This record gives sequence, C-alpha cells and structure tokens, in this order.
Amino acid sequence: MVEENGEQQPTFMLRGARIGLAPVQSSSVELFARWMSDLAVTRTLAAPKVPMTVERERTWMDAALQRVEPFFTIYRLDTMQPIGNTDLYNVDMVSLAAEFGIMIGERSAWGQGYATETTRLMMEYAFDVLGLEHLMLQVYAPNVRAASAYRRAGFKAVGRLRGAKKIGRERYDIIVMDAVPDDIPRSALHRLMQTGSMDDVAE
Repeated sequence: MVEENGEQQPTFMLRGARIGLAPVQSSSVELFARWMSDLAVTRTLAAPKVPMTVERERTWMDAALQRVEPFFTIYRLDTMQPIGNTDLYNVDMVSLAAEFGIMIGERSAWGQGYATETTRLMMEYAFDVLGLEHLMLQVYAPNVRAASAYRRAGFKAVGRLRGAKKIGRERYDIIVMDAVPDDIPRSALHRLMQTGSMDDVAE
C-alpha cells in the first residue's frame, strides 16, 4: 500500500497492542545507518563502535534480506513511526532453537514498554508459529533496562559469562537468558495457526 505522499506503508505480519512488526525493507537503510551511528544505541550491542555509512549499512542489509530467518522493523501503531528492529538468528530447525535480537533505535521510544511487547510477540511467533522449542539471548550486565524487559516478556536468566564483555575501559559480565514454550501461555497466534481464528486462546 502506498500513501498519497508516495511513501510505502508497512505490511504487518505481526501485531501487538501498541507495536507492529513488518518485514524490513531496503528503503530503511538510511534510518538503520542513523541508529547504528548513535553510540547511545550501539554501546550495548555486539556491533563495532564506528560510524555506520549508508553504503556499509546497505551492504549489511542486502545480505540480511537474503536470509530466510525472520527480520522485522518495529513500528509504533499509533504513529506508524519505525522505532527499531528485531530478529531471530542462528535458527536451527533440527534442534528447533534460535537466538533472539532486538534494537530500539529511536531514543524517544525508550522506557515505554515497546521492547517488552516486541520481545513477547517474537516469543509467541517463535513458539506458536515456527514451532521452535528454545530461544536464547545474551545481554550485557549494565543494560539493566533491556534485561528487565526480557524478564517481563518471559525470558529467564540461566547463566553468566564473567567479564566477557569490555565496554570502553570497563569489563562486564554477559547474562545468558533463555525461554521455552512452557514459559508463556499459548497466544492468539496459536489459535490462528490451528484454526484460522485470532480469537483469544483460553488456557
């Protein structure tokens, strides 16, 4: 769908109460490059702390868009503003396991619960749609806000890699978290996949 101003409207594959997840489009390359050049955003990401040019971001995005693994842009539904991205990577369809990643690139969207809602929606998608049995993530110990969001969504801390991450002059632990289907109830996505209806699932 195209608006009157010529901008492409997102087509949401997944919707929560306040956020929608749409497939990443190559037209987002300049926005993603801006996020990846913001040290406040990247300081707790496993990414180089160097300026991200549009050309380098385009090279990375072109490769990412060729993957069959899920990769979404996160939108606020009230404003249709893109605020970040999220993905499942290292997806193993033999062991039914994957790793979860998320970046809220817009600072104005921090601390408003969007990361928690996105994380929960991706967990529901992983378990109720893809049929995965295990999700894992790693979060740096100083990123307290992110760790709290993951816990609220249903992830559990299962281990700690001591001093495994250096940020600037300081060294920090990496917290390992995981989730399995029993950690969250079946969602409306489960009902959709089984019956074609998005009615709430009663446990």
